[in-house]
Amino acid sequence: QVQLVESGGGLVQAGGSLRLSCAASGSILTINAMGWYRQAPGKQRELVAIIGLGGATNYADSVKGRFTIWRDNAKNTVILEMNSLKPDDTAVYYCNARVVIDRGAIVSWGQGTQVTVSS
Repeated sequence: QVQLVESGGGLVQAGGSLRLSCAASGSILTINAMGWYRQAPGKQRELVAIIGLGGATNYADSVKGRFTIWRDNAKNTVILEMNSLKPDDTAVYYCNARVVIDRGAIVSWGQGTQVTVSS
């Protein structure tokens, strides 16, 4: 009932920038929180950044000062601006949304977008 579509991944050199975008659609009443997670090969999925309905944000220590998350509530969209990228940022990035629909609250995931940072 809820779809998350991501865009913006790709290949970039260390020190470069990328912007990830995620748009939610479907039978949405409210999106309480939207965020980005990532999973590198051989590692567990980890939180990168999350933003609440009121705009409160939380970042992984490893990305603080380099990544910025914001959302457009009117468009049900969340953006992750990634600057000063490092090879350690290489991973598949997944959009996540905690959505309220008519039958209750659910958690939705995007399909993932690859980010590769070359040294």
